[in-house]
Amino acid sequence: MTAKHVDKKVSRRRALALGGGAVAGAGAVAVVGFNAFASEETDSAGTGAATTASGSTTASTGQCVLMSSVTEGPYYLDGALVRKDITEGKAGVPLSLRITVQDTTESCGPVAGAAVEIWHCDAWGYYSGYTTANPGGSAPAEDEDGSTADDQTYLRGYQVANADGVVKFTTIIPGWYTPRTCHIHVKVHTGGQKADGTYEGGKVNFTGQLFFDDDIAEQIFTLDPYAKHSGSYTKLDDDMVYEGGGAAGGLLTLTPVHKKDPSKGYKGTIVLGIDPDAENDGAGGGGGGEGGEPPTGTPPTGEPPTDAPSPSASASS
Repeated sequence: MTAKHVDKKVSRRRALALGGGAVAGAGAVAVVGFNAFASEETDSAGTGAATTASGSTTASTGQCVLMSSVTEGPYYLDGALVRKDITEGKAGVPLSLRITVQDTTESCGPVAGAAVEIWHCDAWGYYSGYTTANPGGSAPAEDEDGSTADDQTYLRGYQVANADGVVKFTTIIPGWYTPRTCHIHVKVHTGGQKADGTYEGGKVNFTGQLFFDDDIAEQIFTLDPYAKHSGSYTKLDDDMVYEGGGAAGGLLTLTPVHKKDPSKGYKGTIVLGIDPDAENDGAGGGGGGEGGEPPTGTPPTGEPPTDAPSPSASASS
């Protein structure tokens, strides 16, 4: 795609992200030292040092970070299905996502039975349930991708954590929409149960967003079908929600399936440190770039379903 990018000097926030440092968001308590974005590879000396998304290494110490909650955004829908594969035939670069949920109040033990819910846009910036919303720039209409996806359910789903607190999703790397960077929304629920193909009851302990390294995202956006959406992509430093901090800020560790061919897909990993006694539905979550000002650009427009969040929530998408 042809994009208008403005190169910036690396900010302190971005430097922290690249270094895998932990920065707690407002109201969050951080326990430093755990590299929540470590890959499963060790260094040549066998020390267990892990490679972060930027290529730097940080030794894992076994400690974890209480993740900073942020807004759920304007595109949430109730009733997502419990399933591993959420693509429904939507085209894009494959992403195998592994999320581990840890209890930061109990020696970082796994939260078995936690229901992890994710949702994100397709390769052109469209969300299921909101397919009339303009993603900004120039993109084909959502229904021109040739998929048979259900326009109310694609790229949304739950998985229930196993005894190790782990869930796995099969999806695609999201595209982008103005004025946001590439991201995946996530909620962690506890105390509910599977019913009628979805997850009901309980409470939401954590609402957050997962992010992608700029270099990887921009490389992917040159590939089909992403390249058919042209315009200005928002980088991490300019995003209104990403606050930096690497592990604590939601930056995924991404490992290519094939080192020379990004179209083959990526494996994404992250550890979410939560407080199972907390409750945070994201409706009034934090977020906001440096100074709390969003970057310039026109937010998505279009008629959402009748059960969409209030307009005030969309201001901090």
